[in-house]
Amino acid sequence: MPKTATVDRVDRDELLAFLRPRHRAVLMTRRRDGSPQLSPVTCGVDAEGRVVVSTYPQRAKVTNARRDPAVSLCVLSDEWDGPWVQLDGSAEVLDLPEAIEPLVEYFRSISGEHPDWAEYRAAMQAQGKSLLRVTVERWGPVATGGFPPSRS
Repeated sequence: MPKTATVDRVDRDELLAFLRPRHRAVLMTRRRDGSPQLSPVTCGVDAEGRVVVSTYPQRAKVTNARRDPAVSLCVLSDEWDGPWVQLDGSAEVLDLPEAIEPLVEYFRSISGEHPDWAEYRAAMQAQGKSLLRVTVERWGPVATGGFPPSRS
């Protein structure tokens, strides 16, 4: 039996419940010329409902987000044909030392508790990490692929 595509409009609380267990996304920023730049990322959701991404300050996505904070993410399910959602929002970049505690929260949102938080903080410092934090301003429906309802 063919799978029927779905499109479910959700409110912010339903969106956050959908996002929290999903950590794979494609982030879209804009290059200087306005063309899209796409990056596969691991993401979490912080306590304020912002999407967070650990990265490095030298990455194109960071350079682009500093210049133009308007970004989009396509958050995917682990299963290739599982539900997904597009988010649009405004990104801010946190650099060290400001990024340390938000990076702890990022880790917790994805993996839970770390066995040694001092070690984790030291590793983030040594690696020179940054954090992208996206305030979600708009989102599409939670969708799944498949045949249109009229074709199934």
